[in-house]
Amino acid sequence: MVVVAIIGILAAVAYPIYLNYVKRTRMSEVLLALSNCRTPVAEVYQSGGSTGPGAGNWGCEVTGPSSRYVQSIATDPNGKIIAMAQGFGDSAIDGKVVTLVPLVGSAPANAATDMGKAVTGWRCGSLADGTTIPANYLPASCKGA
Repeated sequence: MVVVAIIGILAAVAYPIYLNYVKRTRMSEVLLALSNCRTPVAEVYQSGGSTGPGAGNWGCEVTGPSSRYVQSIATDPNGKIIAMAQGFGDSAIDGKVVTLVPLVGSAPANAATDMGKAVTGWRCGSLADGTTIPANYLPASCKGA
């Protein structure tokens, strides 16, 4: 009986940890969808037109579900990439977004002033950029400050 009780306690502790791990693994698919937009956004900045193409016109947007866990991919006028999650079975994630922001130097890129400059980095998952998915579901590489 003691062994059964110990196994029950271990299972009660391990199961929520396992579910969190599964959700974080699925989140990698959402982040991969964000990454598909990195090249078009960086190319537009580096090619140097007079202004950016505007919201939804960076060439990588997806208005309908693109995978089991990605509801849509959108962009804003400055090239911020926004992915909306779906299919997680968790209200903390479903319908929420994660963002990927191009950086010129250490500041977010600005389509009005930074055309012709290279995108030097990306900030992922920052609350300040509009990410609404809780940080505990995002990988360490996507918990932007």
